[in-house]
Formats: sequence, structure tokens, C-alpha cells
Amino acid sequence: MANHKSSVKRAKQEKKRRMTNKMKNTKAKTAIKAVKVAVEKKETSKAMELFKSAQSLLSKLAKGSAMSKKTAARKTSRIAKKVNQAATK
Repeated sequence: MANHKSSVKRAKQEKKRRMTNKMKNTKAKTAIKAVKVAVEKKETSKAMELFKSAQSLLSKLAKGSAMSKKTAARKTSRIAKKVNQAATK
């Protein structure tokens, strides 16, 4: 446990940031899952719309401290690939 006033404050800040990042990551995971489900059901127009919102969420996460830029780019690329394959079929 923190012993100094500054370390107590830092612990509180880290807890708050951790919870915020967890919430944002969960939201992004849900958006990605929605895109995958739409692709599996062959609803291409819906998948495209959901992809745009998922891509937006991932780029916002990468801008902050919730997710690495490369991780967000990798996830975006993978779902884009699935959406494009579904659209061409």
C-alpha cells in the first residue's frame, strides 16, 4: 500500500485510468464482435456501417493510452479484411 501522500494520489489516478481504459476496450471489443456477426450473417451493408464505427473507436483508443497504435491498426486491418471479403462474395 502507498505510504506517501503523492503515492496515494497516484494509486487513485491509476485505478481510475485503469477502469476507464477497461471500459473503452470492452466497448471496442463489442463493436468488433458486432462487425464479425454481421459478416457471418452476410449483411454487408450493416457490416460496413458497423465497421466504420468500430474503426473510429479503435483509432480513438490508439490516440489515448488505452491501446497501442499498432494494436489498433492490426485489429482494424483484420476486420477490414473480413468485411471486404464478405462484400466481394
